[in-house]
Amino acid sequence: MSAAGAARVDAWLWAVRVYKTRSLATAACRAGHVRVNGDRVKASQPVRPGDELRVRVAGFDRILVVRETIVKRVGAVQAAAAAEDKTPPPPPRESTPFVPQRDRGAGRPTKRDRRDIERLRGR
Repeated sequence: MSAAGAARVDAWLWAVRVYKTRSLATAACRAGHVRVNGDRVKASQPVRPGDELRVRVAGFDRILVVRETIVKRVGAVQAAAAAEDKTPPPPPRESTPFVPQRDRGAGRPTKRDRRDIERLRGR
């Protein structure tokens, strides 16, 4: 727990296991992938309990609310308690239409097979 009630945003993101290393968290701040209360921040920006962070990880935005400021890496249970995840669930994947599979070892599709496959796919 930080003595002043605030922690650097890059250290906090590393401590609650959003990023694997602190340098990755710092790089994400530099790239503009981290927002605190809607504003892009530098890695040294302090975060306090109640702040809302929007963090882009692997192409998706995560919405986290700071519950506790920690600067050292702690156990998974304590790290989960330090952040509240308000990320909405991802949209359901579109179901792909049934595409028949050829038997293994059946060789290349014939011209007729290829036309049937293309007709099935709607091309």
